[in-house]
Amino acid sequence: MIEIATKFLDIILNLDEYLIVLIRDYGLWVYLLLFLIIFCETGLVITPFLPGDSLLFVTGTLAAAGQLNIFILFVLLFAAAILGDTLNYWIGNYFGERVFAKSKLFKAEYLEKTKKFYDKHGGKTIIFARFIPIIRTFAPFVAGIGRMKYPKFLTFNVAGGFLWIFIFLLGGYFFGNFHWVKENLTLVIMIIIVISFIPPVIEYLKHKHAAKSS
Repeated sequence: MIEIATKFLDIILNLDEYLIVLIRDYGLWVYLLLFLIIFCETGLVITPFLPGDSLLFVTGTLAAAGQLNIFILFVLLFAAAILGDTLNYWIGNYFGERVFAKSKLFKAEYLEKTKKFYDKHGGKTIIFARFIPIIRTFAPFVAGIGRMKYPKFLTFNVAGGFLWIFIFLLGGYFFGNFHWVKENLTLVIMIIIVISFIPPVIEYLKHKHAAKSS
């Protein structure tokens, strides 16, 4: 298990090297691989560990270097993000009620709270979740469980997906080949990962403080 975790961390921190090798060995098939990674990272609750923000940034830097086509990447990865969240929503929508009905771990009152929460805050939750690892994988699933109306979900899904791909993919494209970034890409990836986890940590600390105060 430790070896697997170490290997995975090595892949995350050296995405540029691994992607360059894949591009060299598999050519156009890399586009399909990138599509599937983003699709699964957003569409399946069992794969929240897949790279998201860092993958988009590094892919953008390789596009700027002429290794990949930025226009094809934008369209494919934007589609992957939208389709992934859509699948996740419908999985939650279809299985959600059954999970709450059969599991002792989940109570019906939790489902009602989820529905009310998404009725009030659903839109911005879906958009903000795009920028938070792990949470972005679960947000559409919970939206499906909470029976958020699909047209409303789709609107925020598209908006959040566009902003996510635009910021990280084009961020890598326009800034990834600056000399300092190229020389310190591993550090940049680590910074992106750390920054991505700041919001949930702050939220956790707030809840912990509120629980102690009550």
